[in-house]
Amino acid sequence: MNATNQYDIVIIGGGMVGATLACALRHSGLQCALVEFAGNDTNTTESQFDLRVSAITRASQRIFESLHVWQSMVAQRVSPFREMHVWENTGRAELHLDSAELGEPLLGHIIENRVITAALMAGLQGVDNIAVLHGQRCQRLQRHDENWHVQLSDGRVLQTRLLVGADGSRSWLREQLQIRVRGWDYDHTALVTYVKTALPHQATAWQRFLPTGPLAFLPLTDGYSSIVWSTRDALARTLRDMDSAQFAQELQQASESRLGAIESIGPRAVYPLRFLHTEHYIADGVALVGDAAHTMHPLAGQGVNLGLTDAAALAEVLLDATQRRQSISAQPVLRRYERWRRADNLPMLVAVDNFQRMFATEQPVLAWLRSAGMGMLNKLPPVKRFIIDYAMGKRLDLPKLARGEAL
Repeated sequence: MNATNQYDIVIIGGGMVGATLACALRHSGLQCALVEFAGNDTNTTESQFDLRVSAITRASQRIFESLHVWQSMVAQRVSPFREMHVWENTGRAELHLDSAELGEPLLGHIIENRVITAALMAGLQGVDNIAVLHGQRCQRLQRHDENWHVQLSDGRVLQTRLLVGADGSRSWLREQLQIRVRGWDYDHTALVTYVKTALPHQATAWQRFLPTGPLAFLPLTDGYSSIVWSTRDALARTLRDMDSAQFAQELQQASESRLGAIESIGPRAVYPLRFLHTEHYIADGVALVGDAAHTMHPLAGQGVNLGLTDAAALAEVLLDATQRRQSISAQPVLRRYERWRRADNLPMLVAVDNFQRMFATEQPVLAWLRSAGMGMLNKLPPVKRFIIDYAMGKRLDLPKLARGEAL
């Protein structure tokens, strides 16, 4: 711990995105504090999966490899997926993506969020220039000259040149600074759990678009699948509160028994879904990353990948500024980060939101066009190649870490 509580950078939020940024700043010469409300419990129970998982793209994998934390994740639990089957409720059209057809060894990995966080936190242990402050909430924020003063729940006051908000979609820092957002509730809730199915998942992600929202089976180890069932608020709560036998029946019916009978079910939880995009990613001596700047529907599994790329890009911009002897909190420096990431994030945010709206409608003409479009897409390999390349980050202006290069 810095004895004077003075830092170059204070990162608020020690989840996947905040911890990735901290790892990227290791050995940078910048004194950093990572403030996280949760305690220091990184236990990954062998017999029980985390309810929250992320679909990690190849670009995000390269970030973790560049930060030397990927092997720690592999040693715990990662699940590659090589194919995707997407179909709609009418059954008239289906989209099949196969990594082999696209010349790729796989499409990505499904990884439990706590596995990712545990590996990142392990990578921060014993690092001289990073102080990890667990179990702390930020209580008060003040600006003094060129520095921010942040009071923590234990009474300590941290002083810093640059504040980074990595504290999620309900960001405390964003609210304190009254950074304006454009957003709305989807009036949908995601139910999450994990199940064991009678048939193997075949290292394949299965997703069906129902009239009430998308249902996804994401492959885990040992024949288990993570379930993300996005549906109307009341129905999600009803599904959460059903007894296991009834829920298994509902889930099997909703998935058209693609993976056979549901043999076992883990705990169930729900969380509301929102779209959110801030008008600005930066303020005076402040930068926002991840869900603090943008939140999207989980149907495409891209939210966390955008956030990880934010972290990699911000680290690159800050280290470049340091090498050029520029102030890391200067507006021209922070604007470079904002321009870079808004240009890449906005098209994905808009595309996923429009995709969700297209599949949410049951108007006959639009439903027919949707079905016809999916059928045509499945027969056009070059278009499928473009979609996969974009989803994997190949067509974006990727930071060095996402290209597998050291900073």
